[in-house]
Amino acid sequence: MTVRVRFAPSPTGRLHLGNARGALINWLFARRHDGIFLLRLDNTDTERSTKVFALGIETDLHWLGLTWDEFARQSDRFGRYAEAVDRLKEMGRLYPCYETAEELEARRFRQVAGGGVQVYDRTALRLSDAQKKAYEAEGRKPHWRFLLNPAEVAWTDAIRGPVSFHGARLSDPVLVRADGTPIYTLASVVDDIEFDITHIIRGEDHVSNTAVQLQLFEALGRAPASLTFAHFSLLTDAGGHNLSKRLGSLSIGALRSEGIEAMAVNSLLARLGTSDPVEAKARIEDLIPGFDLDKFSRAAPKLDLDELKRLNAKLLHDMPFAEVRARLAALDMPGVDEAFWLAVRPNIATIKEAGEWWRICHEPVAPVLADAGLASRAADLLPPEPWTEATWGEWTKAVAAATGRKGRDLFMPLRLALTAREHGPELKSLLPIIGRNRAAARLSGKAA
Repeated sequence: MTVRVRFAPSPTGRLHLGNARGALINWLFARRHDGIFLLRLDNTDTERSTKVFALGIETDLHWLGLTWDEFARQSDRFGRYAEAVDRLKEMGRLYPCYETAEELEARRFRQVAGGGVQVYDRTALRLSDAQKKAYEAEGRKPHWRFLLNPAEVAWTDAIRGPVSFHGARLSDPVLVRADGTPIYTLASVVDDIEFDITHIIRGEDHVSNTAVQLQLFEALGRAPASLTFAHFSLLTDAGGHNLSKRLGSLSIGALRSEGIEAMAVNSLLARLGTSDPVEAKARIEDLIPGFDLDKFSRAAPKLDLDELKRLNAKLLHDMPFAEVRARLAALDMPGVDEAFWLAVRPNIATIKEAGEWWRICHEPVAPVLADAGLASRAADLLPPEPWTEATWGEWTKAVAAATGRKGRDLFMPLRLALTAREHGPELKSLLPIIGRNRAAARLSGKAA
């Protein structure tokens, strides 16, 4: 049997870290088992789904390195859903309901007040033909519910273990809206059958959906035993709250624009909630060996953005120049070379920060003269070029001998004068890049 999984986002917003984790888990599972990864856009909600969001999802997945083997859009498959609806009607498993949203809400309120089970009471099943015609004469159009069997629904979840629901405690789900469009529940099951999905791996917020969908799978001819379900715990923020696709700061697009590396995101998300340690991996393929759903815990993992930033810095500190040359050039660094990259990479957390140090080394900077007398004497002692990494040590040794300064009292004023920053890359590497003329001018208090 070929393993077949799907990632099925709704294009009603951009991907955030929670969505990306679901995509990555499915992708890693497929690759670990030499299987097929399907990207399916669940866009039956035509009012909220947009082409812009759909394109954004594809862009985000490409950036993460999550390539798909097959692709589908639910909006291309309405004919297949209509056929499934007709079959279910013929079987007596779909029935029309005429209640308005307000009427249903009032009924739920009464159920809560009475302490009863909050499920649809199947009033529509008791309507006579005359009553249905009367509703339709009022202009009401029915929505259609799936008639659940009053039996236990059970499965062994690959992460959660044994799970069971009783049909009598589940509400008959709406499968078709009053405007005739199918609900996610129906479209998803039809697609999972026709694309021969073998493993449905998704967040734990879909556990109760699974109980309903298993009966629907069976009604449409797919044996529930041929499917494996795995529901992973959802990410939470530091306060224990669920993430939302509307939290723009946690969107993949926002992280990318902030300079976060794709592999920092992948390295973190692949291990959150598992028994494996989080480690910075340079290639997505390095995350495949050892990936196993058995390692996932039921506890909700907390997302630590500081950990993401640490992983990002670690990746950059080990990244060769050849891998970043084009990206550095795109940040308006004409003539950037390996010497500059090797000088700055140990002290940056994002690629963008390299651009700041490029400007410090090559463009006018207003110096900070914490000690004008020391700076002036140091300027007088600048050796002639060419300079190498040894120049910094030779020069500061001469300045120390001439002024009696040492340690922080020597090095901090020189750093401030040369870079206008208290911290940064080692000056033995930066000094040859800054050059003698610019260094002399800054030590004299001139912006250069």
